[in-house]
Amino acid sequence: MQDSKRCDERMTETADTADGLHGNAAYQTLLDEIAHGQLLPGDRLRETELAERLGVSRTPVREAIRQLEADGLVTHVPRLGASVRRLDYAEVMELYEMRAVLEGTAARLAARAAADIELDELDAINAELAKAADAGEAFRLNRLFHEALLDAAKNRFLRNSMMSLQKALMILGPTTLAETDRFEGALEEHAALLAALRDRDGARAEQAMRAHIEASQRARIVALRRDRMSVGHDHDA
Repeated sequence: MQDSKRCDERMTETADTADGLHGNAAYQTLLDEIAHGQLLPGDRLRETELAERLGVSRTPVREAIRQLEADGLVTHVPRLGASVRRLDYAEVMELYEMRAVLEGTAARLAARAAADIELDELDAINAELAKAADAGEAFRLNRLFHEALLDAAKNRFLRNSMMSLQKALMILGPTTLAETDRFEGALEEHAALLAALRDRDGARAEQAMRAHIEASQRARIVALRRDRMSVGHDHDA
C-alpha cells in the first residue's frame, strides 16, 4: 500500500517536472517568436492551437503565457483571452527617447573604445544588411549591428540599461525596414555612424546615432498612425 502511494507520488513529481521543462521550452519558443516578429502585437495566443503546434499539453502553454504576461509582453483581455501586447503611443515615444540617449552614448563610447576589428565587423554587418533578401533578414542583421555597437562601447552598466529595454523593443511591431525608403535611409545612417567611428570622433558618432534613432522613430510613428487608421476602417466595416 505504501509502495503504491510512493509510486503515485513519484509519477506525480515526474509529470510536474516534465510540465515544468515543457513550460520553459514553450516560454522560450514563444519569446523567440515575439522577438523575431513571427508573433506580432495584437496576435491572439490560443492555448489549444499553441499546444498542438508546439507538441505539448495545454498546461505548459498556459504557464508560458503567464510568464510572458509577467514580462509585460502579453496582455489578457476578458472574454478574448491572451494576446501579444501593443505598446501605446506614449510608450513608443518614451522608448525611442531612451534609445536615443543610450545608443547615442554607446556610439560615443565606441568611438574611443572600439578595436579596429570591431569596426570591421560593423562594416561587414552593414554590408550584409545592404544585401538582405527580405524584411526578416534585414530585421535580424539590423539588430545584430546595434548589438555589435553596444559590445564595442565596452560599458557593462550601459549594456544592462539597454537590456532593460529589450523586451519592450520586441513588441514595437513589424520592422520599418520593410519599406524601401527607410531601408535605404538606415544604411546611409549606419554609414555616417561608421565614418565617425573610424575617425574616432565621439561627438559626431553620438550625433549620427541619435539622428538614426530619430529617423527610425519618425517611421514608427507613421506606421502606428497607419495601423490606427486600418483598425478604424475595420471597425467601420
